[in-house]
Amino acid sequence: MDIFRDKTAIVTGGASGIGKGLCEELGKHGAVVVVADLNGEEARNVAASLKASGGRAEAVKLDVTNEGDVRGLINETAAKRGRLDYVFNNAGIGIGGEVQDMDLDHWNRIVEVNQWGVVYGTLAAYKVMVKQGSGHIVNTASGAGLVPSPLLTAYSMTKHAVVGLSTGLRAEGA
Repeated sequence: MDIFRDKTAIVTGGASGIGKGLCEELGKHGAVVVVADLNGEEARNVAASLKASGGRAEAVKLDVTNEGDVRGLINETAAKRGRLDYVFNNAGIGIGGEVQDMDLDHWNRIVEVNQWGVVYGTLAAYKVMVKQGSGHIVNTASGAGLVPSPLLTAYSMTKHAVVGLSTGLRAEGA
């Protein structure tokens, strides 16, 4: 997959799960990977592992709920590398349970991470990519963003929003 060779990619939530898997695959295929995660230590471990296997990576501690930090990372990466080819808005959390048992703090937290985190990454990356004339934004959703998910209502709501953002922007970007 030479499409990733020498491309610059940011992966939020890159220290574990799907994000870590994305970082590993991107690294195997020659991308310069920015492993961005709230868990800075684990992000450094992933980046070190990529480097040990011959890849190019750096780690950044990032809270996707902080719009300024997300925008800063995207702009700094593009400036440092001369371009930004891929942004994987992957960071997310799951909060399950019956709606009647969830309080507003639960709802606010999941919306901040799963919805606003993706919006912040998308807006910042899209501006850079439009200016440079190319790039790809990949927003991780879930099957819960496509079908009803009892006991995951708040999570499902945020993932439906990610799907809507992604499909709408794809059409607009084309």
